[in-house]
Amino acid sequence: MTVILEINTLVWLRELSDRHGRRITLGEVPGEVWDGIALPGIDTVWLMGVWERSPAGLGIALRDETLMASFRAALPDVTEADLAGSPYCVRDYVVDASLGGPEGLAAARAQLAARGLRLILDHVPNHVAPDHPWLTAHPDRLIQGTPDDLAAAPDAFIEAGGRVYVRGRDPYFPPWPDVVQLNAFADGLRAATVDTLVSIGDQADGVRCDMAMLMMNDVFAKTWGDRAGPVPAEDFWPYVIPRVRARHPDLLFVAEAYWDLEQPLQQQGFDHCYDKRLYDRLCHENADSVRAHLGADLAYQRGLVRFLENHDEPRAATTLPGARGQAAAIAVATLPGATLWHEGQFEGRRVRPPVFLSRRPPEPADEPLRDFYGRLLGAAAAVRRGEWRPLTPTALPDNDTHGGLLAWTWTHEDTRHVVVVNYADRPAQARLPLPWDDLRGGHHRLTDLLTDRTYDRDGDELTGPGLFVALDAWDAHVLSVPARETS
Repeated sequence: MTVILEINTLVWLRELSDRHGRRITLGEVPGEVWDGIALPGIDTVWLMGVWERSPAGLGIALRDETLMASFRAALPDVTEADLAGSPYCVRDYVVDASLGGPEGLAAARAQLAARGLRLILDHVPNHVAPDHPWLTAHPDRLIQGTPDDLAAAPDAFIEAGGRVYVRGRDPYFPPWPDVVQLNAFADGLRAATVDTLVSIGDQADGVRCDMAMLMMNDVFAKTWGDRAGPVPAEDFWPYVIPRVRARHPDLLFVAEAYWDLEQPLQQQGFDHCYDKRLYDRLCHENADSVRAHLGADLAYQRGLVRFLENHDEPRAATTLPGARGQAAAIAVATLPGATLWHEGQFEGRRVRPPVFLSRRPPEPADEPLRDFYGRLLGAAAAVRRGEWRPLTPTALPDNDTHGGLLAWTWTHEDTRHVVVVNYADRPAQARLPLPWDDLRGGHHRLTDLLTDRTYDRDGDELTGPGLFVALDAWDAHVLSVPARETS
């Protein structure tokens, strides 16, 4: 099971440099820092934002009052020195020299590999910076406009390299001011994307593709119409991914995906796609909604990325504070599929710095929350083995609180676990019939991996009426069920 830790590379290195009193690049990160990243269960590190950022894009951002206001909101004492430009306004897919360049990244990857960790890097398929080399060398890879277009809609077009180009966007929002739109239908762009991803595969073990659904034929055609030209017979990702995997068969492909297009993207070759639907249900809906989501096909669920925050979403400590946030974390940590954690989440950081910033405000660590996550990571690593199966809580007489409970089991040849989460703001009780017939006729000691509490139970009860659970609001059990009976 893939468990990813996302790190804002620029901010992280700046804080390491401040802490050690010297400039630290990727190739100079102390070994004990890498040791601290190799937490239980985490097997993949996403170093977000390593590629060359665009001076031209930064210049545009500095003139954008909306962006500047967001910078001041996150970092009230922000200065121009704190602004590095967006990591999603890529000037070139070369590791930025300020981070240590390609050599520094190679050293970081070796340090991660020595600790059993894979490395994921970004790819932005939809757009590039206005000073990217392709604008002058390969303008056919981008969607172009005319001087009349620029005059009529300056927010939607940009002049660069002596030509007018369309600013990048998705179909539901205004254009991004600092990027230029690539043409997913252009043969040259598709071939160049293969080359770019092969190069990333030379330097990493996986790639997170930004807004991957924007490149799908039907989405792209609806967004750009005649400007993009004829729709190719083959979709974008089925063209790209097999050609990359011919060179890097084991490269992990992760898609940022929205609009319920996760399953089509899985079918087009992605290993994992963001599960934004689960995120929204955990943040804004109830247990019934979450339970319905978890009724989806298991193969599809294995291809999802469960998360509570990332660099695009508010911090979980603000959207899901307190016990509800811990209940949500237990759920995402113990479900099938990949799990994505965000650096700072375990300490309860509340400020989400815009990705343009190289500095974030100091925040005190929430030590009880950090302790909770330390226990959860170890428990999840033990639990997520073998076969996952949802459980249906059974109501007690004259008691309808069972509807607040989410429950599932994991069964491996040498381990068995039950996860029960009360995703409601009131106490809940229910019975959970367990699926293991060999429990009958014995007595069994269940251990909660989050608290170390033990519960002695009769096997006939566990498989008959079922395990009785009574949980306070937002409380949970992560129970280890032994294969042998107790004496």
